[in-house]
Amino acid sequence: MSQSNTSPAVSIEQLCHHYGQRKALIDVSFDIPTGTFLALLGPNGAGKTTLFSLLTRLLRPSSGSIRVFGADLARSPGAALARMGVVFQQPTLDLDLTLRQNLAYHGAIQGLSPKQVKRRSQAELERFGLWARCDERVRDLNGGHRRRVEIARALLHEPDLLLLDEASAGLDLESRTHLYQHVRNLCRDEGKTVLWTTHLVEELDANELAVLLRRGRVKGQGELSALAAAQGHGDANALVLSLSEPAP
Repeated sequence: MSQSNTSPAVSIEQLCHHYGQRKALIDVSFDIPTGTFLALLGPNGAGKTTLFSLLTRLLRPSSGSIRVFGADLARSPGAALARMGVVFQQPTLDLDLTLRQNLAYHGAIQGLSPKQVKRRSQAELERFGLWARCDERVRDLNGGHRRRVEIARALLHEPDLLLLDEASAGLDLESRTHLYQHVRNLCRDEGKTVLWTTHLVEELDANELAVLLRRGRVKGQGELSALAAAQGHGDANALVLSLSEPAP
């Protein structure tokens, strides 16, 4: 897998987060190279959503640091967040608004002018094959198309970093595959950096760059196939299943 030689898009160092006495993340450190697709893999409860919440400033870390394109997320949150587009695990579209209206509302929040919103909305909905349906209500779309609208909305302000938390949850295999390919193409064609959190290894390629989380700790990072071989597993499926095994 080719990687950029520039400084990382995201640099996470010694990140810890506690919920009271429960340790959700413990000394998590890894980089996301600029222009790459990185999968954050782990079973439910591994700490993926906590890490996602820290990256998007929904939570503040107990200790450690996050830098986004060199900007410290704690000290310069505006500069860091402005370069992010986010798709949360739970859908956040207004079902009773049209596709166009959902994007217009988000564009206004991002400070785009009405002219910019119109141009960018058409460009992103065309990318995902949905411009012809721009005046339909979101509730009339299937789950896969709703996810595409959420990604189009996240890309509206042309961010350099796209964060997706379990974006394929609840979708059928075909919809998951199409969604994954759409996002992967953003890295290949436009140089976007993508963090894709999931527990479904079957939607990833064997040479995908990944970070493995287990019980709040990083248990490995690198290409999936190499990680599986290094840890004595026959394939990536066996590797990810091992993350769910009880601690010895």
